[in-house]
Amino acid sequence: MFNSLSGRFLILTMIFVMLAEVLIFVPSVARYREDYLLSRLERAQIASLALLADDMIDPALEAELLENAGVFNVVLRRDQTRQLMLSSPIPSPIAATYDLREAPAYVLIRDALRRLITPEDQIIRVIGNPTRDAGHLIEVTMRSGPLRMAMLDYGLRILVLSAVISVVTAVLLFLAVRRLLVLPIKGVVRHMKTYANAPEDARGIITPNAGVRELRQAEEALQSMQTELTGLLRQKERLAQLGGAVAKISHDLRNILTTAQLFADRMEMSEDPKVQRAAPKLMNSIGRAVSLCESTLAFGKAEEPPPTLTRVSLAGLVGEVLDSERLAETSNMVRYRAQVPLDMQVRCDPEQLFRVLSNLTRNARQAIIASRAGGEVSINAWENDAAWVIELVDTGPGLPAKAQEHLFTPFQGGARAGGTGLGLAISAELIRGHGGELELLRTDETGTVFVISLPKSEVLAEIG
Repeated sequence: MFNSLSGRFLILTMIFVMLAEVLIFVPSVARYREDYLLSRLERAQIASLALLADDMIDPALEAELLENAGVFNVVLRRDQTRQLMLSSPIPSPIAATYDLREAPAYVLIRDALRRLITPEDQIIRVIGNPTRDAGHLIEVTMRSGPLRMAMLDYGLRILVLSAVISVVTAVLLFLAVRRLLVLPIKGVVRHMKTYANAPEDARGIITPNAGVRELRQAEEALQSMQTELTGLLRQKERLAQLGGAVAKISHDLRNILTTAQLFADRMEMSEDPKVQRAAPKLMNSIGRAVSLCESTLAFGKAEEPPPTLTRVSLAGLVGEVLDSERLAETSNMVRYRAQVPLDMQVRCDPEQLFRVLSNLTRNARQAIIASRAGGEVSINAWENDAAWVIELVDTGPGLPAKAQEHLFTPFQGGARAGGTGLGLAISAELIRGHGGELELLRTDETGTVFVISLPKSEVLAEIG
């Protein structure tokens, strides 16, 4: 119970109410002490009226009057004269004198607390103003024991009443909080559990009905989140099904296109001029289709395997990439250049880094050939204390605005007609698997610059 919201609210309410009552208790007891002493002064003044009526009274009557007033003697100051009206023997010296005439509140509170913590029965003198202006002042001597006992009795009653009030208040607040907050919150929790068991089922989406504004806002936010999540899960399921179908189609289509490519190779040996003119275009179209199928199959995997890191000579790896591109490029429109220190060793997965560099270089080559203006592709590298840096620069026409906007987004970042944008998306994912970053540094009509940064630290980022 004490670990619940309502239980803790119950305990805190009782504590705060008791604290408030304690703060009220101290001035209340001080006020009670003042009233007690004033009542003794009033009773002593009434007792002294008998002496004013008759200058001589019987000693037994005087003792009875003093006992009823609860004092030992009464001094009344009238007409500038101080008169001892009633008197009896004082058992001990006077321990303290209290003047109630215009006494400030803090003095009354201080004296009351001192009296509560002083258990001895002392003789005290009390001075006050007579009632009905029956003199300038009245002074009595009395015991402090009955005063302290009366204060303790009053304080105990106050504390008991405070405890009862705090318990009743806490119980009422407990029931109110449970009804207005705890039960609605439990209802929200039940909705969340039900929804978690079947998030695709729209019937599990919560319907806001709370009367408390803040709780209703929370329900509305939860409803919005659940509605959006249910839609996304349905979309994800449809995309997963579509992706499986596309992967199967791409696999079968790749096999068909491979066979068609073999026949196209034979067509190139034909002596028919029309066939010779059509064969290269057919070969290029089939090659692009095969590349699209292979990229789609590669991207359709759940994830790229984690990199197997080893020390690799970057100059040798770059040389292999450029040699492969030189063999693939037959137009002689592109020049290749590398500026990589021969002794530079990079910690990477050589197969994955080869794919990344080959992809970037191939994109640059295709852009330059498409511009029909010729150009150069260069790969530069250097290192610092934190990372190895690889820069790929081309002098092509630059990336179009649409490609820049969705550069690393699959199926949206294609830089050329018919491109899918999968190459850059996969390359960025592979570099992230090394804990590094692939970024576009510059692109304009003078060319494009990509930069790869591979950290030298041993900690690797997760792929994806």
